[in-house]
Amino acid sequence: MEDKQNIADEMIPYVEFADNANERTPCVLVLDCSGSMRGEPIKQLNAGLKALEKELKEDIDASSRVQILIIKACGKEDEAEVASDWVDAMDFTAPVMEAGGLTPLGKAVHLALEKIEAQKDLYDSCGVSSKRPWIFLVSDGEPTDYGWEQAAEECIRAQKNKKVVVHAIGTQGANMEKLAKFSLMPPKRLVG
Repeated sequence: MEDKQNIADEMIPYVEFADNANERTPCVLVLDCSGSMRGEPIKQLNAGLKALEKELKEDIDASSRVQILIIKACGKEDEAEVASDWVDAMDFTAPVMEAGGLTPLGKAVHLALEKIEAQKDLYDSCGVSSKRPWIFLVSDGEPTDYGWEQAAEECIRAQKNKKVVVHAIGTQGANMEKLAKFSLMPPKRLVG
């Protein structure tokens, strides 16, 4: 009985791609939900998530090709965690994020890079092609975790090696200088 369950568990990814074998673009949202995001910044972040959901669902190609994973960079223990596992854009529902805790941006982007590699391996094992993954890092740009600079350098290396594209987006009052350390492109402001 246990062997049958193990086989069924291994087949779940194959079933997922059997219904939709389109080329995929993995997209990780690294969201700063720390205490410093209280007020207008967290409102901007939540409005941005709703806008993203709407845009993805209205775009026929994106809704069936983009897969989203959300990582929260917040918490009392200065740890990052997956808030929402991989989901096709057509099934994505924007969560409402709440501000609180510290800002482990380095740990969050490191986790994002790990999750992307694992998802790309899954695509390969299922015969599904993929485009270069994207990371959207939305923050006020004030990391609190030790070693965040090394994680930022890891992001830059991954971009230079064409493994990922990182878009750093600053909320109201963001430290754009620190956000710029995570991306080859200049950070943008989250507006509207």
